[in-house]
Amino acid sequence: MLLHRKSVELLAPAGTWDAMTAGIEAGADAVYLGGKHFNMRLHEGDFNFDDERLKAAVEYAHAHNVELYVTLNNLISNEELPALRDYLAYLDEIRPDAILVQDFAVLQLVHEMGVSVPLHTSVMMNTHNEHAIEKLKEYGITRIVVGREMTLSELALFRERTGIEVEYFMHGDMCISESGQCIHSGVLFGQSGNRGRCMKICRWPFALIDEETGAVLDENSPGPYKLALKDMCMYRSIPALIQAGVYSFKIEGRMRSPEFIGRLVSTYRRAIDAYIADPNGYTTDEEGWRTLYDNRVRDYTTTFAFGQPTAVDIGMTGEREPRFFSKAVEEAGFDDDVLRAEEPIRARQPSEHRLSVRVGTPAAAHAAIDAGADTVYVGGEALRPNRPWKLRDYAEIADYAGGKTRVVALTPRTTMRRECGEIEQFFTALRDIPVDGIMVGNLGTLKLARSLTTLPVQADHSFNIFNHLAVSFLRENGLTMATASYELSFRQLRDIAENAVLPIEAVVHGSYESMICDYNFPAMSLPAYSELSQPEVMDRHYAFRNEAGGVHSIRIDQYGRNHIYFANDLCLYPYLEKFMGLGALRIEAQDYSPALTGEIVRIYRAALDRLAAGADGYEEADFQRLKDLSPRPLGIGTYRFRQSRNSI
Repeated sequence: MLLHRKSVELLAPAGTWDAMTAGIEAGADAVYLGGKHFNMRLHEGDFNFDDERLKAAVEYAHAHNVELYVTLNNLISNEELPALRDYLAYLDEIRPDAILVQDFAVLQLVHEMGVSVPLHTSVMMNTHNEHAIEKLKEYGITRIVVGREMTLSELALFRERTGIEVEYFMHGDMCISESGQCIHSGVLFGQSGNRGRCMKICRWPFALIDEETGAVLDENSPGPYKLALKDMCMYRSIPALIQAGVYSFKIEGRMRSPEFIGRLVSTYRRAIDAYIADPNGYTTDEEGWRTLYDNRVRDYTTTFAFGQPTAVDIGMTGEREPRFFSKAVEEAGFDDDVLRAEEPIRARQPSEHRLSVRVGTPAAAHAAIDAGADTVYVGGEALRPNRPWKLRDYAEIADYAGGKTRVVALTPRTTMRRECGEIEQFFTALRDIPVDGIMVGNLGTLKLARSLTTLPVQADHSFNIFNHLAVSFLRENGLTMATASYELSFRQLRDIAENAVLPIEAVVHGSYESMICDYNFPAMSLPAYSELSQPEVMDRHYAFRNEAGGVHSIRIDQYGRNHIYFANDLCLYPYLEKFMGLGALRIEAQDYSPALTGEIVRIYRAALDRLAAGADGYEEADFQRLKDLSPRPLGIGTYRFRQSRNSI
């Protein structure tokens, strides 16, 4: 391709008016900023733009031939929807050049209200496959910020196949978890990272331990900050970015000073212009590099741009960490005053009191069926040492269920190019296997399931459903059930369930992930770790132990992703009567043995049957047995909060 000044866009952040003007004066082609509500940077009250200042910012940018994008990129709860409508109407009036979105409710409202401002997906939408792009195009999305885990070679192919405009984070603070898939802050503190209030658990110190023995495995590692990813810096790789087809070069840093932003933008501006003017003769400007390096916050990394990161990409010593937002605390047990005071869910649709169970092995599926599960979820990620599900496993379980238990095939939460290719073949094979439905984890697998099968499709918790309009989006796309986010308070869950156009499922018991990461944490900390000479190391159960003594299991799936679990398992057994208005109640037993799976299902089955008969569902002996059998402490997670702290 022939390059010219408008071949790429240099996109600068702005948290204040002075930072915005500094970025523009330094040569930014566009700036992005947020209002006082509905964006991913809500901790600092002095930052972001009120409505009057937002309008002035649009006018100022346009007067300087610079585009301005507004971040409306957090999850929206039901109680915030009226304010969201007003905000969208105001944005349509002041005419920024685009709105960045995460929540499906925004897509619904933009269509309903006739808002004509272009839409870009936020990185929080975790867009990582071409099928998701094709679905998003149907809703007017004109640009995507790709998932941070995408390499430049994957991005180039992705861009070629979809033709969509791509925005890529090329400098600044990065999350260790897949975007939109970290719920640790929301569950632990009631302050969701998906709602702009992350308390940065990934910046805590941890010890890597053997989960079975508790032995510390990394005493000689460089430091305890195992999840503290260094800052992205693609300055030395500008030619690779441009030739991969990236259009918008995004600098992270809406909380940075005007001087910091001006220096970053001017340095990148000179380098980009130099490459465009003479690609063959381009070399890195070492003076520019020294300016960036000497004024860095954390040390630098290129994260996934050129392959999977290693230990050198993690700031394990913590010595350059600028700020710690929180420290380790014990997770919630049964601190339940808030939950006990809540009124039960009153369903708008009749509840069938369905008990669903996600299992990890065929043997566990048998145990769940025998114990009375109405639905078993089978397949998806296999957590080592378990092996991936084979086609014959699905057929055998469907036969074993004999029509008395629904068998629903799971798909992996993350489906990049490899997984999508495998899923296309899997969905085609399901035409000859009598399963009863499919559970999908992202928009791409939703589109594939709807196009390749006629089976009912339902949405997993990774869709981050936080309001009833997002549920309407799912029904509009042919889904039959939605799983509620783990980050909802009970009051927020009840509000969704009583207004949703689909049945809502919620997890009431089990082990659950705080984040999913495309990193291999044991390999980063253990010098003798080798998948080639010692493949058995991948089957060992590792864990992180935090400073409060909480043990976070690490599970490695067949794709090499690391699933980090909460220290406590969820248990809502004493409160089941409040949840009976839901379409289904789920047990997450993927990390449980067949025997434990069967016993937990038996206890919950008996409780639900008692409640359905009008009796008290609670039995003290059964509750005690759940606590005795659990591999981890039990607690109620986010249900101890009145609400996930909102944006307004």
